[in-house]
Amino acid sequence: MGRAFEYRRAAKEKRWDKMSKIFPKLGKAITMAAKESGMDPTTNAKLRTAIQNAKAENMPKDNIDAAIKRAAQKDVASFAEVNYEGKGPHGVLIFVECATDNPTRTVANVKSYFNKSGGSLVPTGSLEFMFERKSVFEINKSADIDPEMLELELIDAGCEEIEVTEELLAVLGDYTAFGTLAKALEDKQIEVQKSSLKRIPTSPVEFSEEQLLDIEKVLDKIEDDDDIQQVFTNIA
Repeated sequence: MGRAFEYRRAAKEKRWDKMSKIFPKLGKAITMAAKESGMDPTTNAKLRTAIQNAKAENMPKDNIDAAIKRAAQKDVASFAEVNYEGKGPHGVLIFVECATDNPTRTVANVKSYFNKSGGSLVPTGSLEFMFERKSVFEINKSADIDPEMLELELIDAGCEEIEVTEELLAVLGDYTAFGTLAKALEDKQIEVQKSSLKRIPTSPVEFSEEQLLDIEKVLDKIEDDDDIQQVFTNIA
């Protein structure tokens, strides 16, 4: 997963440098989590994760608090989590996770992004077997943390491997182990920078630089949409 993880992470960070786009997405995730399981992050793990990720992107505390309070407002729209799958330029596989209050609008937009790039949507479920769902926890590298020892200590909590990059340690486990891994890291007082459920391609594909430029154009359009929460590809 290494190169694919690093490539998509770097590309996403470059595109999501527009705070006017990322803060609404983070705020939506916080509001949804608070509305679903309560407004207290100490008892709502999903909300705790959403707040943690918002802080990692330097979202102001006032924005975070406002997003939590919105969950209690009666006129706040109910968001549905929906996924769309498709093939983009050069046959790249793209899995799109959305949170929307208007699925009709969202599917029309997503379909247009694919069509205009020469791609198309595929039936729901077509790409499920092409991706593995993984829990991913990003931790800052520290002299106090031995990756091999930490991996051994987290095996019982569901850790499958720990990837080491220049600045981070990425703790990976099956998607079903998200809660146990989060608690194990919390119990060890290890500060997690970001955590999420990701879809990792089972058969990553190499693309040329020219092909990647075409692919990035459609990914930019998809990820700029306010209804889109996460996008995954089979780029190696």
